[in-house]
Amino acid sequence: MLPLQLESLSFSAGDTAIIRGISARIEAGPRTIVLGANGAGKSVLMRLCHGLLRPTGGTVRWQGSGCQAMVFQRPVMLRRSALENVVYGLRLAGKSRREALLRAGDVLEAVELSHRTHSPARVLSGGEQQRLALARAWALGPDVLFLDEPTASLDPAATQDIERLIAAIHASGTKIIMTTHNLGQARRLGDEVLFLNKGRLIEHTPIDRFFSHPASSEAATFLKGELP
Repeated sequence: MLPLQLESLSFSAGDTAIIRGISARIEAGPRTIVLGANGAGKSVLMRLCHGLLRPTGGTVRWQGSGCQAMVFQRPVMLRRSALENVVYGLRLAGKSRREALLRAGDVLEAVELSHRTHSPARVLSGGEQQRLALARAWALGPDVLFLDEPTASLDPAATQDIERLIAAIHASGTKIIMTTHNLGQARRLGDEVLFLNKGRLIEHTPIDRFFSHPASSEAATFLKGELP
């Protein structure tokens, strides 16, 4: 599917411009972290790339066809078991019931939820639900996985579990594109940064360079903990 090409991408809600003329080329391989203050447009940009929103200007162009998935800060759990949450997505993707059950069992083991296979998904803890959401996405074998603040509401132990899984999904060959407010997490999980301010792309740069030598005053201010 990659590279992903954004060309003069814009999105407005009524008279409010949220994304303003973003152009970028996102390659396969590097883990891409989308950073910016609240209201910068990070989540909207992710939804535009994933196809959940239609641009009001510009284009989102993928290189070819393939599978992409998205996990949100607060995942929606179906009213069924953990196993059947994963199976449902696989069945929608055209897998047979037998194939879906085998694959679901494998990914639940990978995310350490085998002991919760038959538990109702909606009674799982917040960390377990997020691991299940990752399992549900990972089971599809996506070329690209969008993650929108996947640990924002989790405690440190659950956050560590999710970070470990994200690293494993990346190692399996899936491109990671992720928003986070946690700068330490960005450094641990990212290879490059897209830094947004007021809907504009200010920097697209390797992660180490962004933290050591930000090229814009907006990024420098952001890194100092002040909202630009």
